[in-house]
Amino acid sequence: ALAALPAGRCMARSPLYRTTPVGGPPGQPDYVNAVAALDTWLEPDALLTALQEIENARGRVRNVRWGPRTLDLDLLLYGALIRDDPRLTLPHPRLHERAFVLYPLFDIAPTLILPGRSRLSEWLARYPPLDMTRLDTPDEPVTIASQSALQPPLGDFP
Repeated sequence: ALAALPAGRCMARSPLYRTTPVGGPPGQPDYVNAVAALDTWLEPDALLTALQEIENARGRVRNVRWGPRTLDLDLLLYGALIRDDPRLTLPHPRLHERAFVLYPLFDIAPTLILPGRSRLSEWLARYPPLDMTRLDTPDEPVTIASQSALQPPLGDFP
């Protein structure tokens, strides 16, 4: 889906994770989650708009909060920018509370310090990967240690 982004390129991406839905109506199918690091010249608002346009082109309908969706592209971080306004909050306001985001993010940036917070690895210790399966290694448990052999890490984001 990110190949449709008009102004940038994917620098790194995590493997895919299958996770049970968090919140929302009961009975939803599992989600597939991943995290990508982008190099873009779009400003945050324009990037958010571009991501939403990709979602819409893929059939995304926003009628139930945390409900089923064809695609969900969240802007989690934009470098070290901290921003809080009605349209966009950066870092994403629940990023540090969601194992389904933290573990894939650790795959591509294990030394990351979350802007305004602390090291990513410290947050991982608070949220075990319950109900998560890494699709490239479905028979292995998801742990912090299992992430290190994945690919060369991206390192810290500027």
